[in-house]
Amino acid sequence: MRIITFLFFILVIPILQLFAQSETNSDPLLQNATLENCIDYAISHEPSIQQSLINQKIADKEIDSKLADWFPQLNFNFNLQHNYKLTTSIIQGNPVRFGVINTSSGQFSLKQTIFSNDVLLAASTAHDVREQAKQTTTEDKINVVVNVSKAFYAVLMAQDQQNLLNEDIKRLQKSETDAYNQYKGGVVDKTDYLMATIALNNAKAELKQVEGSVKTSYAELKNEMGYPPNDNLTLDYDKTQMENDIFTDTTQNINYQDRIEYQLLQTEKKLQQANLDYYEWSFIPTLSAFGNYNLNFMNDRLSELYQHNYPTAYIGLELSFPIFEGGKRIQQVEQAKLQVKNYDYQIQSLKSSINTQYVQALSSYKSNLDNFYMQKKNVDLAKEVYNTIELQYKSGIKTYLDVITAETDLRTSEVNYLNALYQVLSSKLDVQKALGTIKY
Repeated sequence: MRIITFLFFILVIPILQLFAQSETNSDPLLQNATLENCIDYAISHEPSIQQSLINQKIADKEIDSKLADWFPQLNFNFNLQHNYKLTTSIIQGNPVRFGVINTSSGQFSLKQTIFSNDVLLAASTAHDVREQAKQTTTEDKINVVVNVSKAFYAVLMAQDQQNLLNEDIKRLQKSETDAYNQYKGGVVDKTDYLMATIALNNAKAELKQVEGSVKTSYAELKNEMGYPPNDNLTLDYDKTQMENDIFTDTTQNINYQDRIEYQLLQTEKKLQQANLDYYEWSFIPTLSAFGNYNLNFMNDRLSELYQHNYPTAYIGLELSFPIFEGGKRIQQVEQAKLQVKNYDYQIQSLKSSINTQYVQALSSYKSNLDNFYMQKKNVDLAKEVYNTIELQYKSGIKTYLDVITAETDLRTSEVNYLNALYQVLSSKLDVQKALGTIKY
């Protein structure tokens, strides 16, 4: 027992600890998460995608269920009957009772469908139904990629604004201290010190608002990813690489086949055409083969009912042909033709919509790209102006109001630059989505 206990603690306990540790560290996003990590996590966890994957399995099961009608159908029916009043007939003026008091029967029935419009429809549309379910999942994945990416950029935007304000507050705190010391030294009047305090307080108040925006942006990103809301999520990104990723080819032409919405609409049209074929084929009769084997037990005594069997068996063909249904099938065919034609107009409308989306997305992207270059230049200019005026203020050439104005212009230009960067990245996504080139 001592040896067994020793081996248990030496061998089993470490193994259990490894399992527990592996379960604890199973989520790679608890540490630094890149945009690609966030997208991969969302593809695996986002509820709408999981629902689409389940719907694919449901579609497979529905198809298999309908195709099962091609296989032989074997059934068994059992009957036990007590005739407490037998049938009476009059023979030559005399009443005569026929039948047995106790009867029981068992029937094995076998049916094989040779031709059926319903089963033929299931077989001919199986591929398209599965394809439709896959395309719906693909559409959801593309939307998740776009939504997660934009939410990722929104978090970065809020975080960068927070970092800028923290740096701004440090500068303002130093300026306030310098202004206070100069005021006490009699170099400047109290106005500079008060202006520095006001600017510092305003920056701190703005920081509180931005901190709330950071929390909101994180909550939105977690929601788009299907990430646990109470778990930590730290983002990892390279801003230099992001600046290099802002470019996209603006000379591409639209290929409607690349758009998942177009592919999905084409598949739906195929299914509707199959539905039209189904109604047209409804004029063809249904043919099936069948065979029955019946077990018949009869006896006036219940205890001896199953001692003797009088079986019957037969096979045959069954042909079912609807001759007249009041014109119902003709109306169904005409309705299905109109529905197919309706899809032609839907496809035409979708093409026009795709063209409009692409023109709008491309125009927005080019505008945001120009704005990005402009704001990037403005940041360099604003830094140079601020550094120059700060030196001039220390030399007594400029007033403190000039310093505050230059500092405000610098912060505004930095915020505008960040906005321009993330706007051009978001508009690039819109261009890729309009072209149907988003990969996941």
